[in-house]
Amino acid sequence: MIGIFGGTFDPIHFGHLRSALDVKQALGLDEIRMIPAFQPPHRIQPTANPGQRLTMLRAAVGDEPDLQIDNREMLREGESFMVDSLTSLRNELGDEPLCLIVGADAFLKLDEWYHWQEIPELAHIVVTHRPGWHLDMNTASPALQTLWRTRQETDSTQLTGSPAGRIILQAVTPLDISSTQIRAMVATGESPRYLLPDAVWNLIRMHGLYGFLPIDNSTSLAKKAAIKTRLANNKTLRVNTGTDI
Repeated sequence: MIGIFGGTFDPIHFGHLRSALDVKQALGLDEIRMIPAFQPPHRIQPTANPGQRLTMLRAAVGDEPDLQIDNREMLREGESFMVDSLTSLRNELGDEPLCLIVGADAFLKLDEWYHWQEIPELAHIVVTHRPGWHLDMNTASPALQTLWRTRQETDSTQLTGSPAGRIILQAVTPLDISSTQIRAMVATGESPRYLLPDAVWNLIRMHGLYGFLPIDNSTSLAKKAAIKTRLANNKTLRVNTGTDI
């Protein structure tokens, strides 16, 4: 049984890595495939280019045997649709059970994904959440509520009995870390160390990613404020020009 963990990874951080490993261990998966998106269709386009994000992902995973990097979306280029990746994996792996790992927020918007109805036919869906959290399906669309009622599973051992089709909740270590937060910290001269692997932080500094500048303690508050204003303006521009699915 193989886990599928897709994402922009802009940049990869401990929240991604710990969640992936938590699911692998809790469900007894053989491995987790980390699949970086070339061009995510449902969100603002990444700040780092595909090659930079793939390099950071490789540095983050290192020699961890339970996490494997799968660059099929990078090779395919164009918009990265999970249904395409799952279809290609299914063609390669036959009836091997696949588990698509998504966060709770993403799951509640699953019906906005490209050809989303095909996804449960290609893989089980593992919805990750904080311990003690409750999934409120009242906020979901009627179609997604029906999917949940007909596909939900509470016994994880049942996932091995079929290649796809079930939905299960899985608690993961609660780490309040986001790539957006890290990018903002870097651009304003703050250190994101201990939020992401040192190898990734070193690459960010080495290549000047996310507006990195060697700002020291002598940097004026006015200069830092100016950087934050520039970031806010850039964010507004990117939101206004971003495209959805």
